[in-house]
Amino acid sequence: MRIIAGRCKGHRLKTPPGEGTRPTSDRVRESLFSSLTTLDVLTGAHVLDVCAGSGGLGFEALSRGAAHVTFIERAASVCRVITANARSLRVTGEVEIIQAPAASGAGRLPDGSIDLIFADPPYPMPEAEVTAILDACVPLLRGPAALIVLERSGRSPEPTLPEQLEVFRHRKAGETALWFLQLRE
Repeated sequence: MRIIAGRCKGHRLKTPPGEGTRPTSDRVRESLFSSLTTLDVLTGAHVLDVCAGSGGLGFEALSRGAAHVTFIERAASVCRVITANARSLRVTGEVEIIQAPAASGAGRLPDGSIDLIFADPPYPMPEAEVTAILDACVPLLRGPAALIVLERSGRSPEPTLPEQLEVFRHRKAGETALWFLQLRE
């Protein structure tokens, strides 16, 4: 897996061994970041990458102009991969890594501090747990322009959203569904 564009373009990222993580495909990442660039949400953004895996989405955001990324990942071994990737990309001063379950890790961050959240939970995760992650992320959003991008299987049902969120945009790319979520006005 490589960074697609920006200052780290072409750098290869390590991925955790085994099948416990599922990196977002290059095609999906390119489509996602094209949309985010059009929405002008990356430059200077404070980003949260929940269920981060290798950190591909967060590192791509940094490469394309985000100011800071916080990664939340449950497994210590996967956090070590994220740390190695940060060192390899020479961005350790621009990242924070929290080893914790997604919802409790999000609870450690200050309210209103995040512009963009990537939530990429394992596809088999029950929908109630996905909703709990989204619920924990709502207070972190900086305001109406802040976004949550939820990645799920294209076969997953429409997510059950906390009442404060609404779907801004929905896209399918092969086996992947992307839900762009924002605060209700």
